[in-house]
Amino acid sequence: MPSAFTHLFIGEALGKTYAAEKMPVRFWVLAGVCSIVPDIDIIGYNFGIKYGSVFGHRGFFHSLAFALIVSILVVQIAFRSTPRFTRQWWSLSAFFFAVTAAHGFFDSMTDKGMGVGFLIPFDSTRYHMPWRPIYASPMSISRFFSRAGLEVLVTEILWIWLPMIAASAGVIAFRKMKKNHLPS
Repeated sequence: MPSAFTHLFIGEALGKTYAAEKMPVRFWVLAGVCSIVPDIDIIGYNFGIKYGSVFGHRGFFHSLAFALIVSILVVQIAFRSTPRFTRQWWSLSAFFFAVTAAHGFFDSMTDKGMGVGFLIPFDSTRYHMPWRPIYASPMSISRFFSRAGLEVLVTEILWIWLPMIAASAGVIAFRKMKKNHLPS
């Protein structure tokens, strides 16, 4: 999996791309939380849940169904003043869905693991992207702060951070250009 730093970065970069206006602090905090919440499944190791099981690492908690559940709960709980099923409600739900689902997408681009159960609970197949340039992050903190961890960060910067920065900058520049060319 990409490192927690990179998952957090993805959530915040997607937030910068999404937010055309100033957003409340809870939006940014929840973007970060949603970007890493699928890894809650690693707690299962302590309870004997095997990696390859439906509730194992990269299983249900990395699925699109889980991302949908999380996004709806986040909007219902944290954005109560947003009227349900309005354009803004759907927009926030889609954003938090994308942030949560992005976790599995980027995990499926790593060089190790059994893949991601995107379609659980409907299909337990684990999927990898056909192109997997990202080195999997070491699971232990001591290994992360070693040469292996540095190599992981380098691949993440090249294949995730720089493209996300470029995409976000492009969207922000497009918004500014569009705003400056609107008739008065």
